[in-house]
Amino acid sequence: MDFLKSIAIAASGLRAQAGRMRIIAENIANADSTAARPGEDPYRRKIPTFRSEVDRALDAQVVTLGRVQIDQSDFREKYEPNHPSADKNGNVKYPNVNSLIEMTDMREAQRSYEANLNLITASRRMIQRTIEILKS
Repeated sequence: MDFLKSIAIAASGLRAQAGRMRIIAENIANADSTAARPGEDPYRRKIPTFRSEVDRALDAQVVTLGRVQIDQSDFREKYEPNHPSADKNGNVKYPNVNSLIEMTDMREAQRSYEANLNLITASRRMIQRTIEILKS
């Protein structure tokens, strides 16, 4: 496989994982937010997806961040009658974001990012060594 092609494929993985981490960070930032007005829905968890594309210039499959899906699972509810976002029964809706799941997803995205970065670094070293050998 061509070194430059492998670097480009890994770079597409870097971009996709960086986008995934941005979405996860948004979920974490909004994990405890509430609706602006009583009775409205709070933030809904977003789920990043990936898709495979053919890069015609490279003649290779690359990965991109796909459509961001909205998690339709139920909101968490807490009884807090004095909260400004409480409904008539005193319940407050909180986002359907589980911080533990988000942190686990973030760790997985970070490791995938690091793996792609290591591939780019290794390919770059091989290119440099090849040039050094050719100069000798």
